[in-house]
Amino acid sequence: MIVALIIACEVGFWVLLALGLAVRYLLKWRRTSVVLLLCEPVLELVLFVATAVDLKNGAEPGWEHGLAAVYIGYTVAYGHYTIRWLDGHAAHRLAGAPRPPKPPQYGMARARHEGRLWLRTLLAAAVALALLQGAIWYVGDGDTSSLRSFQWVALRAAGIHGLVALAYLIWPKQPKGEPADSPVTEKEKARG
Repeated sequence: MIVALIIACEVGFWVLLALGLAVRYLLKWRRTSVVLLLCEPVLELVLFVATAVDLKNGAEPGWEHGLAAVYIGYTVAYGHYTIRWLDGHAAHRLAGAPRPPKPPQYGMARARHEGRLWLRTLLAAAVALALLQGAIWYVGDGDTSSLRSFQWVALRAAGIHGLVALAYLIWPKQPKGEPADSPVTEKEKARG
């Protein structure tokens, strides 16, 4: 049941997002689109309540409960970011707005971008860890090894993403044809 609900929440996220953006840019109903987009967090709330009820009714804590917590953590951290990104692209394609800027590709600007994304992953992991710890306390003396293993999944994901972000800081990507240890800074390039 929980796995089906996770899939339904993911499908619901994209359906609500598509409807919200279509209503906003094709029908020009801004308030209706805001209401549709504000329904997105309700999906996570439904998943959270269903998972808690499932555990309360005596279900053995399993990987599906851990996956639900990780999914909720991810949507809390990246949901608004994803909506804002797609809204910019929908505005460009459907309403003639300027093309949204792409993330920086090179240098310290790229490292800062990756660092901000890592902070989102850290938030996702923190939410997942808190939900999983709450579930562990809620279950009490039962077998909570699957929930603990998902805590490690969340920590590993944050750690791996942190290493990737750190790599961009230590070895910033340079445009082709420019040496990596070029003494010219980004500000000097901008000045000409």
